[in-house]
Amino acid sequence: MIIMKLKFKGCLELGGEVKAPSSKSYTHRAIILASLAKGRSLIFNPLLSEDTLATLSACNDLGANITNFGDYLEIEGLAGKVKPNFEPLISGVKREPVINLANSGTSLRLLTSIAALGDKKVIFTGDASLQTRPMDDLLDALSQLGVKIESTGGNAPITVYPGFIGGQSQISGNVSSQFISSILISAPLTKEGVKLEVLPEFVSRPYVDMTIDVMEKFSVNVKDINLENNITSFNISPQEYTACEYIVEGDYSSSSYLLAACGIFGGELRILNLFKDSKQGDKIILDIIEKMGPTIIREDTYIIIKSDGNLKAIPEVDLSDAPDLLITVAILASLAEGTTKITGIGHTRFKETDRIATTCEELRKCGCKLEEFEDEIIIYGKTLDTKENFLVSSHKDHRLAMAFSLLNLKGYNITVEDGDVFNVSFPNFIELMSQIGVDLDLSYD
Repeated sequence: MIIMKLKFKGCLELGGEVKAPSSKSYTHRAIILASLAKGRSLIFNPLLSEDTLATLSACNDLGANITNFGDYLEIEGLAGKVKPNFEPLISGVKREPVINLANSGTSLRLLTSIAALGDKKVIFTGDASLQTRPMDDLLDALSQLGVKIESTGGNAPITVYPGFIGGQSQISGNVSSQFISSILISAPLTKEGVKLEVLPEFVSRPYVDMTIDVMEKFSVNVKDINLENNITSFNISPQEYTACEYIVEGDYSSSSYLLAACGIFGGELRILNLFKDSKQGDKIILDIIEKMGPTIIREDTYIIIKSDGNLKAIPEVDLSDAPDLLITVAILASLAEGTTKITGIGHTRFKETDRIATTCEELRKCGCKLEEFEDEIIIYGKTLDTKENFLVSSHKDHRLAMAFSLLNLKGYNITVEDGDVFNVSFPNFIELMSQIGVDLDLSYD
């Protein structure tokens, strides 16, 4: 079997100016809403990665007409009428109504509710990792709304049947905000609309705010009401999505690796297309890195970071609303002077991997002293082994591969196995790292 390894070759000086990669979260949502809208939308500056291309392909299968021009997408929407289209692959051979989403959990979760708006059943499946991702809470909430879904063990493959009238439902907010976003996106296209109550604890709330933000750009209004006992109620009446021109902003999650690289090695870096008023929860990476020592300058459409390469630990970092930052923050903490406690991360156990377990496993492999708990990690900085060469596993998790490659910037000898998985969210990772002075390479074994 061929194994791709991500290797560090060197870094003499780090700095310059780069454009942030486009937001994966916003790209997913823009493609889906444009596909549901009435009329022709243009999506500019989309992120075209493995995950977002899975969403694009699935929306084509659900009936939208999408043309990919590279730097923009042209999408002729369905005007709210989802019509799955499974034309024969070979003349005379019937194609099964199966949509393979590969490793994209976002696609699976957001599109499950959308498929229930259609006029025929749809089966969603994916790779082995995707088939371990929990879906029970979403399936239960949709069941309360009259949607029929079949699944073995609450995981993909799942079969979604047509028939989503609307009504009232409740869902727990402590597993995945994507479940909530899924129902919100589909709700305006139901006959009755939807009243969805989110039970506390509501984690990753900024991702739902992002969803509502994009829905508003496509002319749909969501009423957000705070009830007693920390219950949030979303009320969505029947409405119509209207096509528009949409520009995808830069991604703070992916940019965290660029920011962390500068913080670790030292230098001055300007990152364009990162907006000061962004609703992305991962914008908190700026506050985290700033507390560790580097200087952060926030302008309206770009960020400047200045660092001398000396990081100090933060006693506690709460990532309840920014789970995708876990591995980046863990790497920064392992290189900082002092002890860092990372809290609010229990829901990261349900990502591409159990990110608490895999992060701790690979850091321990590199000699780092840490304590692992159900929903937090305590990391003792500067305890990594400087003498050995380490081969760490990405566990086929894109964020782990990118974050662990940064350890080399402090002189550690780390090679990441299955390192090419960065294509899931950041296909030009190596190119942008090269632009700022970090020389990375992929090799086959």
